[in-house]
Amino acid sequence: MISLSQKRILLGICGGIAAYKMAESVSSLRKEGALVRVVMTRAAESFISPLTFEALSGEKVLTEEDFLRGWPDPIPHISNARWAEAIIIAPATAATIARLAQGEADSLLVATVMASQAPVLVCPAMNASMFNHPATQRNLQMLESYGYRVLKPEEGPLACGEEGQGRLPDWPTIREEVLSILSPQDLKGKKILISAGPTREPLDPVRFISNRSSGKMGYALARAARRRGAEVVLISGPVSLAPPPGVKVIFVETAEEMAREMLSRASWAEVIIMAAAVADYRPLKTSKSKIKKERQEMEIRLSKTKDILAELGKNKRPGQIVIGFAAETENLLPRASQKLKQKAIDIIVANQVGQPGIGFESDTNQVTILSPKKPPSEIRLAPKEEIADKIYDYLIEFLKMS
Repeated sequence: MISLSQKRILLGICGGIAAYKMAESVSSLRKEGALVRVVMTRAAESFISPLTFEALSGEKVLTEEDFLRGWPDPIPHISNARWAEAIIIAPATAATIARLAQGEADSLLVATVMASQAPVLVCPAMNASMFNHPATQRNLQMLESYGYRVLKPEEGPLACGEEGQGRLPDWPTIREEVLSILSPQDLKGKKILISAGPTREPLDPVRFISNRSSGKMGYALARAARRRGAEVVLISGPVSLAPPPGVKVIFVETAEEMAREMLSRASWAEVIIMAAAVADYRPLKTSKSKIKKERQEMEIRLSKTKDILAELGKNKRPGQIVIGFAAETENLLPRASQKLKQKAIDIIVANQVGQPGIGFESDTNQVTILSPKKPPSEIRLAPKEEIADKIYDYLIEFLKMS
């Protein structure tokens, strides 16, 4: 799992009103253990003091004065270019984007970026008309052709009083992109369809049958795949989690809705991961009005829901990989092995549930990965983010064997 701890991050700040947001970003990076250096353009100093970033980063802020007063040893734009493991330019103004695109190394920031071999994340923030101007769009395309990652600005009210696409995304969104440019891009170009969370089967307009799934494992899988370069579609049951940045999320409620979305999109995907805890049964009848508390006992008749994983396994095309999950309270590996064969899938992730710190509702998990082609791979107790990356490591090896 990619961590920001001890990562050397160079932050380039340009002269836009969103420069003030980067104080929070530096603080957040430091809390995660990153080593941060800041380079400010002359215009950026008009919006926020270098002293602010020196206090937050614990490092001297580099400004144009360091570039223009003569080059000591070490030369600032070379030494910092070599130091950085990743470069973030945020907010990136139209002027700096143009200089980068044309290779005009007449400022410390542009010279440092051009001298570096580190991955670069460019976060444009400006008036919507400036962002959409053909010159800016051409320059951004040029930066992408150089291998830079461009994070598009968000829609909303702008500092100039207008509305449109030009807002700098908040730090959690930028953070995801930073983790992505630091991650191996071994899933680049892969189309991955993932399900997550529980389903709810209504008894009446108020009550429903569901389970303890939080969706955390499925969401971790979606984030990890996207960081590693995949195009991800996430079909999510009702959860209280923020949608992963850069992932297309489709929300559903019932097992029937989950089946419809998963099966209708299956042909698009190269890899399908069924991490959702879909209800096995649903009420045979749903009351149109709230069921009153009038009887001592009440019987509810249930009918079986569609077996989505079995349908995916039965209909998978050659070369398509289907991964399922087996959540069990006992006889974990025998039941997971049986499910692997019965559902005709490629890989199954077995996890014990009903224990503290493992499975549903927990931030951690402990799993065993099974497939017909490889010996079982046990992943000891770890954060679900780490489990997700190890599942993809297993998948990469599985694909090499196919």
